[in-house]
Order: sequence, then structure tokens, then C-alpha cells
Amino acid sequence: MSALIEAVRAGRTDETLRLLGELTDAERRARLPELKALRKEMRTAEWDRRRSVGAALHAAGAACHTGAAAAASWLSAADLRWRQASPELLLKALEGRDSGWLRDVAQRLAQRPVSAEVPYELMSGLVHRAGCEVPVTDAYVAGWVRYIGGPWGHGSVVERLRREPDLVPLVIGLFELTDLREVRWMFGEGPGSWQNALAELTRVGSLDRKVVLDACVARLLRGGGPTDHRVFLPLLVRLELTRAEEHERAADWTALARDAASPVAAHAQSVLAALALDGELTSRQLAEASEGLLFRSEKKLVRAQLVLLGKVLTRDPDAASALLPAAAQAFGHEDTQVQERALRLVERHAKKLTSEDLRTELSRAAEQLTPALRTRAERTLGIAVTDPAPAVYEEVLPPAPEPVRLAEAPETVVELAEEVGALLASGGDVATFERALDGLVRHAYGDSDALLDALGPVIERRWWATTEPGHWRYAETYFSPMHHHLQGAQDALDLLLATLSGRVRTSTLHSAVGRHEPTGHGCVHRGLASAFDARIREVAYRLRTEPLPLLLSTPTWGTGLLEPDELVERLDTYRRLDARVSEADFAQALLRVRRSDRTACLAAVERAAALGTREGERLARWLAAGDPALPLARRRTSGTRIVVELGELPELQEDFPADFRILGRPTSAFGQSRYCSHWSPEIRGHWLAVLPERRELVAARLVHDLSQAAEYDTRGAAGALPLLAESGGEAGECVHLCLAYGLGARHPEDRLAAVDALLVLAARGQLDTARLGADLGQLVRRGAVKPLRLAESARTAAATGANATIWEMLRHALPVLLADLATAGPAGSAGRSVPARGLGDLLAVAAECAERSGARGELPHLSQTAGRRGSSRLVSQARRLHDALAEQTAARSAA
Repeated sequence: MSALIEAVRAGRTDETLRLLGELTDAERRARLPELKALRKEMRTAEWDRRRSVGAALHAAGAACHTGAAAAASWLSAADLRWRQASPELLLKALEGRDSGWLRDVAQRLAQRPVSAEVPYELMSGLVHRAGCEVPVTDAYVAGWVRYIGGPWGHGSVVERLRREPDLVPLVIGLFELTDLREVRWMFGEGPGSWQNALAELTRVGSLDRKVVLDACVARLLRGGGPTDHRVFLPLLVRLELTRAEEHERAADWTALARDAASPVAAHAQSVLAALALDGELTSRQLAEASEGLLFRSEKKLVRAQLVLLGKVLTRDPDAASALLPAAAQAFGHEDTQVQERALRLVERHAKKLTSEDLRTELSRAAEQLTPALRTRAERTLGIAVTDPAPAVYEEVLPPAPEPVRLAEAPETVVELAEEVGALLASGGDVATFERALDGLVRHAYGDSDALLDALGPVIERRWWATTEPGHWRYAETYFSPMHHHLQGAQDALDLLLATLSGRVRTSTLHSAVGRHEPTGHGCVHRGLASAFDARIREVAYRLRTEPLPLLLSTPTWGTGLLEPDELVERLDTYRRLDARVSEADFAQALLRVRRSDRTACLAAVERAAALGTREGERLARWLAAGDPALPLARRRTSGTRIVVELGELPELQEDFPADFRILGRPTSAFGQSRYCSHWSPEIRGHWLAVLPERRELVAARLVHDLSQAAEYDTRGAAGALPLLAESGGEAGECVHLCLAYGLGARHPEDRLAAVDALLVLAARGQLDTARLGADLGQLVRRGAVKPLRLAESARTAAATGANATIWEMLRHALPVLLADLATAGPAGSAGRSVPARGLGDLLAVAAECAERSGARGELPHLSQTAGRRGSSRLVSQARRLHDALAEQTAARSAA
């Protein structure tokens, strides 16, 4: 071992630098194999050892690489960050290199992603030693921002910036940063902020004002991350543009008002308003800005623009030909109050409609108004408006999803290893997991050595492959059934890979097999989780002791359903091989086998009985028993929420393993443990595959999760709703209650998943709109679901073309809420819960769906709300819905 390697292994950095200085380039290159071997050794070494060696190893490797690309790669390597050398130490190690080499290394380091966290001091030191221009890349600029704003410098931000020799290119690079997320936290507020510093340097001439202004506006026009405006908009405000500078950029303000983030659009609108009121915008420029702005969803911006148009029209009557058609663009806004405001504006200036072309243009725009406003426009504006509604409404629903048949397990171990690696890296659905699981079982039975060789690269990358004993993520500890519940496909595959590679003891695997039924109160998910766990853990134990030839429970379809004839064929294979059936695997197969198709069941009964095995006879009895039964359900209330309790289901307790019998036990809304270790949303899809023909049993255990998604800040629970809609069995009380909570979930992605589920159920003819609407009415009334969130979900679903479906749902939800309003009176004197906030939005969606679908009949308590005084959104939308229903009734009477 050379003296250099001894110094590095001992962590003696000063000695390492001295020895490096004594070596020629050839001698340095000769030390590289030993340094690379030490680097590989350190990847699995204990933390204290890695910490002591890290800095010396980092510096020595950088100095011994004579190629710029290799040196840059070593300097920025992820596995050397845990104890990398300081920039000063690295710069000393690289002393004596020519400027061209240093420039090349600096540029390569600057091209690394920001996440590589290459120290700015290192890149800057290399640049200054090379005497080259600064590389204005994301990594370099982000590092500079952190360096200037960090606590280790002297003086304020503006003082540090004054001392920066490369200030201009780096500031321009700041405006061109691809992503600000890595440095967003550096840009605060107040006198010491970056924005104030840049504005001050611009004021004193250190930065060219026009360059900074153009760069700031260009960045706002470009957009970027969702919070970029919090950095650049305050800077733009602090620059205090003159009226001439604002007028020069009129086209930019128009573009920002139309397309930028809401705060930026509001600022641009205020600039445009000031220019317009001072007469510095032509009517054509104002109309162009209005046409895009009036289509924005922010009602505050739209209302402000309509007010501005009204002021300009009052001052300048000649602008009517340009501005009235622009104001009429708001006739197509989704908010009917905005439509009415725009119509009132046009009505106030109706005398200026002197041109026939202008009248024609307004007639076309008025076609977008609601029927009641359309009729009003014809009367007040004296124009003829064509009714755009079709004579016969046709509901548009997405096609019902077709079940997907599982492909055969991968034929070779190489293909299987690739699929397992992909599953572990990015996840997958039930079908992908079940296919990989069956492949692992089959190939372990055929040639376990070849399988382990193929899986070697996958196993090496797993977190448990290098964790030291005693750590909680050590495979033996992590996969112990006493400490951990499997959270889905990745956990299950990790357990099987750890088993195949010998990382889990046989005694640990055996402790999870054939356990007595768990006692005490668990969480509501306990039965589903125990069934999933039991099957995977028994497969793991059999991989070690007595491999299975194949899995009986591998589903035929992606939902988890298993065809009876396929299960009979697999049992016959076990009989011919004289293989012992896994108890949990067979139990899961029984729960998955299709029993709703009585013809297929009866055909399979005789074949199963003829096998002459215990499992064949059990399958024959199971198939002959008839359609899957459902337990009695009872509703209970818990605070503002509605939950469900299930009664006992005896058929799931007879001849089933202990871990599966829990599925047949009663579920209680109260008295169960509040602690739940089933935190991963991924596992819910696999729970549905445990009982693919009894989704009500799964839904009853998900109601609590979905209620929390509506009331609290939990995220992701509604992701299972589309799978619930595609699953089999009755879509009853529990399924609809889950859907109701999902439609009122707090987070938009959860509400979108609920909308998908609603449309799937409707397309399959399984949506009970009366039941769903009644549930929603009660949940809104109790406060578990917010009306505004429900309105957003309903609007999203209706936008797909499902107007009649959403109307039928709201037709049963609204009377409960309107009854409270009617009983409480204007001040809520009856003490009822009156969810007025958001109810106007809900009525707006209902009115639009009624108008589009030609809804019939009267809505209880609607007339009382529509007859109230005032013009609030609640009252105006109630009148709109009342008029729409009355118009349909009148049309039928006339016919």
C-alpha cells in the first residue's frame, strides 16, 4: 500500500495534500485504482469510518484524475457528498493545473443539476484561477444566490452584491433560472431582501435599469414555477416604473393580464387601468386586453375589468364600437353573475348600438348567456338571439372501462428481473404486481439459483441490502410481522427479495405463518390488511422451505377476479405434482373466484369435485353456495360525519384461516383502535383485489378514510375511488357514501378522483343518484362536506357532458339544504345549520345542468329561496334555477 493511500485511509488531509504535491501526473493516475477501490469500500462502511476518510478521499481522487471530465465527475459524485472535502481543500489539491484544464472542470461542474449541490465556492475558485468568464448556468447561479444570501458572509445582501465582480451576468442569470425551488427561501421580504437590494443597485446605476426591467417583465411573461411571481413581482413593484416605462410595455401588460398568475395579472390590470383612464391606451388596445382577461376564472379580476370598461365608455362614447363587443365576451363566463354584470354594462350603453354590424356581433355573443338572460338581452337590447340549445338533449358519459386480462408471467428470469426492478422503482397496479408475484413463485420453483442471479442487480440497489444490523431498516427487523405491516406491492416484493437473498431468517418467516387469530381491537382496516399480509408472508416462507409451483390466487382480470375454470385447472396441476397447497393462497383464491356467473360456476363445480382433493371439494361447495352474500349495514353518526357498521358474515368465517376470518367479523364505527399503521394509499388498490366481488365490504372500511379527506388535511384517500367504481359486486350504501365524501374532499386531486369514479359508475349503470344526492345533502347539512368543494366537483363532472346525471344528483341534495334556509329565515332564527357559503355556487351548477338537460319538475323549497329580497349569489342562482325549471314546465304545457 502506498503512502498516499495510507494517509487517505487514516483521514490525514494535510499529509494527503503534501504527498499529492510530490507526485507526477503518471504517478497520480497509478493511484486511481486503489482510490476507486477505497471509494467502493466506503459505500458499505460504518458511518464513523466513512466520516473520517471522506474528505481525504474526495481530495485525493480529484487530484489524481488528470482528465477534466473524470475529475468533475469525481468532485460532484453523490456517494462522496456525505463527507466531502471543503472547497479550500479541493482548490489546494488542484493547484498547479493549467488554466484551460481548470476552466474545463469549472464549466463541467457548472453544468451539473442544481440538486447535485456542487459548492459555489469551488466553482467560483476554479473560475477565478482559470481567469475565464463565469458560466451562467442554473447550478452556478443558484449556488451564487445561496452564497450571497447565506449567514457566512459580511454585510447586508446589497453590500455583498456591490462587491461582486461578476454582478451583471449573474443577475441576468438569476432572471433566467429554470427553477427557483432550490433558492426560493432566500428571497424574503423587508429592507434586507434581494428585491430591495437589486432595486437599490438599479437606482444607483450599478445595474442597467432597462436591462433589469426587460429581464423582470420577460421572466413574468415566461411564467415558471407556481411561486416565481413572489420573487419577481415584488422586484418589479420596487423598481417604481415611470408612466413612460409603463406605456412602452403596454403589450406586455396585456399578455400578463391575460395569461399570468393571478397576482401578476392583477398588477398588470392595475397598470392598464391607470393608462386607460389617463387616455394613454387606445380603445383597440383596451379591447384586446379585455378579451383575454374577461375569460379568466378569477371573478374579482373580471368584475374590475367590467368596471373599467364602464368608466371608459362613459368618458368616451366613440369607444363603444370596440369596447361593447369586448365586454360581451363576458357573456360566455362560467359565472352567471359575471354574465349579468356584463349584460347590465351593455344595457347601460344600449343607445350607442347604432351599427347593424355591432348588433349582429352582440347577438352572437348573447347566445352564450343563460336562457333567462338571453331573453332579457333580446328585450332590452332589441336584438334577436338564436337559441343554441339542441332540440333533444343527449347525455354524454365516458365508455364503461373494459376489464383487462392479466398476461402470463414472464417466461425468463431476465424478463422477470426487469419487471420487478421497474415495479420497485415506479410502482404499478394490481395486475402488474400479481403478474410479477406469480413469476417469482414459478421461477423459484423451477430454478431458484438462476432467479437469484438475475435479481442480483435489483437486490443490490435496495435499501435493506446495505443497512447494518440493529438499524430499524435492517431487513430482519423491518420485515418482522411484529414490527411492520406490508404497505403494498413494493413492501411485498422487498420481503420476497430479502427472503430469496437470505436476509431474513426462516424462523422470522415462520412466525408469520399459521398464527392464531389476532385479539383485541384493531383499526377498521385490520381484516383486509391481515388477508394481504398472510398471503405474502406465507409465500415468502414457502420460497425458503417448500417452493410453490404456482399461485392459485393469481387473478384472471386486473380487478382481482379469478375465473372458476382457471382455479380448477391450477388445483389439478397441484394434484398432478403432489404439491402441498398454501392455506392463505387458497383462501385468497376462494375470495377472488367469480361466483356471480352462475353458468360458469355450475360447470366448474363438477370438475372441482372430481379432483378428489380436499381443496377441490371445498371449491365445489363454495361455488355451489350461490352469489356472494353481504352483511347487514347500519348507519351511525360521529360528530359531523356519517359512518357505517357492518354485521357478521358467517360464510367468511367457516373453513378460512385465522387472518381471513376477521373479514367476516362485525365492523364497528366506535370502540376500535384509533392507531392505524396502514398509511400508504397504494395498499387500498390491493385491498379491493382481496374482495373483488364485494366492494361494499371494502368501501365500509374506507368510509372513515374518505371522511377525513373531506374534513381534514389528509391527502390521497380518494385515489381508491376509481378502482372501487371499476370493482365488482353491488354498489350500495357504503360505495355511495365513500363517493359522497370524495366529492367534498379538501384537495383537488382527491375530488378529481371522485369525479372519475362517479362517471365510471354512471357509465356502468350502477350510480344511484337519489342515494348519492341524499347522502350529500345530509353531509353538507352536518358540515362534513363544504358546499363550495361539492360545487367544484359537480361542475367538473358536468363539463364532461354528464349534465343530466349531475342534475339528478343535485335534485336530491338541494331540498335538504333549501329546507333549512326556508325554516331558518333570513337570520337563521330557527337555529338550523344554514350552509349559505358555497350554496349559491351549488345552485349555479344545478341551474346550468337543468338548462342544458331540460330538467323537469319542481324542486322543493326552491321558490322560497328564489323569492327572497336582494341580489346575492344565493338568491340570484335560486331564481335562475327556478326560471329554468319553470321554462321547461311552460314549454311542456304549450306542447
